[in-house]
Amino acid sequence: MRQRKGNSVGDRLLMILVGLFLYAPIIILIVFSFNAGNSSSVWKGFSLHWYAELLNDRLIMHSVYTTLLVSLLATVIATVAGTFAAIGFYGMRRRARTGLMAVNNIPMMNADIVTGVSLCLLFVVFFNGWHSFAVWVNGWQSLVVLPERLTLGFGTLLIAHICFNIPYVILSVGPKLRQMDRNLVDAAQDLGCTWMQAFWKVIIPEIKPGIVSGALTAFTMSIDDFIISYFTAGTSSSTLAMTIFTQLQAPATRGGEKLCGSGEYIQKTKRRWLEDDQIVIVTRCIRSSTTDEMG
Repeated sequence: MRQRKGNSVGDRLLMILVGLFLYAPIIILIVFSFNAGNSSSVWKGFSLHWYAELLNDRLIMHSVYTTLLVSLLATVIATVAGTFAAIGFYGMRRRARTGLMAVNNIPMMNADIVTGVSLCLLFVVFFNGWHSFAVWVNGWQSLVVLPERLTLGFGTLLIAHICFNIPYVILSVGPKLRQMDRNLVDAAQDLGCTWMQAFWKVIIPEIKPGIVSGALTAFTMSIDDFIISYFTAGTSSSTLAMTIFTQLQAPATRGGEKLCGSGEYIQKTKRRWLEDDQIVIVTRCIRSSTTDEMG
């Protein structure tokens, strides 16, 4: 009895220490956000000055708006697409479903830098192909003039977020489908329901917890993402994480020329991707960024 009580006290103490380790830095950050001074270690009194500065910063507020808009749109689209994809996987044979689920898990296991660079290269190749196609179409007709130059921006950022959010939705909805009785849909149809009525009145209520869980996960991942957004947003769009990272970069010097932080240097380099046919420019960009940060 004493041993069990001792173990209980030890478990609670361990839980408290783990909680302090995880949440103490966040609590300290919240407390010092009300600091009147600009120090993160010396308390100079309570003030809302920095919150007023934050709300008056147009760049930060625009980044917040972009982040929320991208996250909400990506969450809605990824939730719908992921739910229907999970239902499709559920109706497949086991061997085909296993292979597709393995493919679905690849984006979640990949490093963000791999996914970000891959999507960026995909967009660059597509834009180059679109340029040739638009020039050809505009050359023999003038009724509908296609834009000849596409660039990285809000659209590519949204597509990238949808792409890496869909696997999380599928992974959340899939277990709920496997827990559902397969005979429920047949029973509903025997009672006069069409397939669409059975879908809305039988399947959706059964898998609703998985849909909500997948949507929350997708929204969280989209809000939290930085690396993939950095390689797919271009220079016209910026999320909150990208803006904060860029503002925290120290000035760098290269060849006597004062440049902005390495983060902004990557953004400047992106402008040449749509005009440069050499894919190796991505490697140069990454190496240049690494050199700036190490030097």
